[in-house]
Amino acid sequence: MPKLATLIALLCLALPTHAKKPNFVIIFCDDLGYGDLSCFGHPAIKTPALDALAAEGQKWTNFYVAASVCTPSRAGLMTGRLPIRSGMCSDRRAVLFPDSAGGIPASELTIAEALKKEGYATAAVGKWHLGHLPQFLPTTNGFDSYFGIPYSNDMDKVRGTANHFELAGNEDYKAYNVPLLRDTKVFERPADQRTITRRYTEEAVKFIKEKQGGAAPYFLYLAQSLPHIPLFRDKAFHGHSTSGIYGDVIEEIDWSVSQVIKAIKESDDQTYFVFTSDNGPWLTFKTHGGSSGPLREGKGSTWEGGMREPTVMWAHPKQLKKGIVHEMGSTLDLLPTFVNLAGGTLPRDRVYDGHDLSKVLDGSGKSPRETMIYYHGEQVFAVRHGQFKAHFQTKERYSGQKQARQHVPPLLYHLGHDVGEKFDLAKEHPEVVAKILALTEAHKKGVKPVENQLMKRASRK
Repeated sequence: MPKLATLIALLCLALPTHAKKPNFVIIFCDDLGYGDLSCFGHPAIKTPALDALAAEGQKWTNFYVAASVCTPSRAGLMTGRLPIRSGMCSDRRAVLFPDSAGGIPASELTIAEALKKEGYATAAVGKWHLGHLPQFLPTTNGFDSYFGIPYSNDMDKVRGTANHFELAGNEDYKAYNVPLLRDTKVFERPADQRTITRRYTEEAVKFIKEKQGGAAPYFLYLAQSLPHIPLFRDKAFHGHSTSGIYGDVIEEIDWSVSQVIKAIKESDDQTYFVFTSDNGPWLTFKTHGGSSGPLREGKGSTWEGGMREPTVMWAHPKQLKKGIVHEMGSTLDLLPTFVNLAGGTLPRDRVYDGHDLSKVLDGSGKSPRETMIYYHGEQVFAVRHGQFKAHFQTKERYSGQKQARQHVPPLLYHLGHDVGEKFDLAKEHPEVVAKILALTEAHKKGVKPVENQLMKRASRK
């Protein structure tokens, strides 16, 4: 018997073991413009960490978010579904506020919840903005822990203080009574936003170091609350950039990326990393609002500058298929991609608007995304199919324009030839307009009405 036991033990050692599932890290900025990184063309702001990742991994030049403002964009990333399907968008309230009583519905499956089913440890750090009441916070939606602010850093503004632009000059964090939470409890109020990027980074690195090399894989969602106005930076980054306070903020975020990547590289665990932003730059704040680069308009609009984001993907130790990716992708695609890479499957009881991008990551195939729907609140304002994009309505939300402009026939642009959306080709290509109109109508028929979460109001506490 002892010999038999020894033989069995040796055979067990010889059997192949199942590889540990990969880790996933997302860094999601707030109001970062397409042209704000040096690897995306900024001539003065230095982002060496992101530049290196773009060179070693993939730089996506046609990567989109689900909306041009915070709450619906974040809902799209978290669920892989357009926010119209979860009630997380509205024509009357663009985002959730401190007096909102709504938030991400319990019926929605978040990335964190999907990965928890596959045995993942999960953490959220940074800005949430999918509901500040306990039932909507990260720890109720698949995350084991949370450290961050529950909504935008310009909310809870103290009455009588100066405007956002002036406050950014002296970094008066006490002008905003924004809470910093640890899980569901207030950790600090007002949050000292001068040190918030550094503290987010420390939390993220601590989580990575605790989890890497362990039995369970991990998912980290680091949602920077900057460069959303008001701007703040750590003392070490004062004057770090030649581009003023905005440049300092971006360069501190790049430093944050470098620290996260350093921690990832300390382990041989397979880890996928994605860096992008929730929407385009808040252009009304002039030099404090960032740049869309060659794209038209910014935050709040369905022009390209509002929803096409600078995106870098990278992996360690097994690298991605290196290069610039000109095919379409979206934050809607992250959930199905991660679930597939984790060996899971999506539930079949709901419609997903995301696609699996794993074949693009390893170079074995092209992006399955051919179409992008541009929602403005609850309405479809534009649709891109292939290289052509049709605008049915246009509105620059933060420009003072009160009513959307209707376009019959729709405006039509070839984004490959005309990334700045300057030259309308509708008359030259009526067949393209007709095809996009048909795609749009088919999409609308597949959208079922749900309870609107952004219109629920409650008394502030």
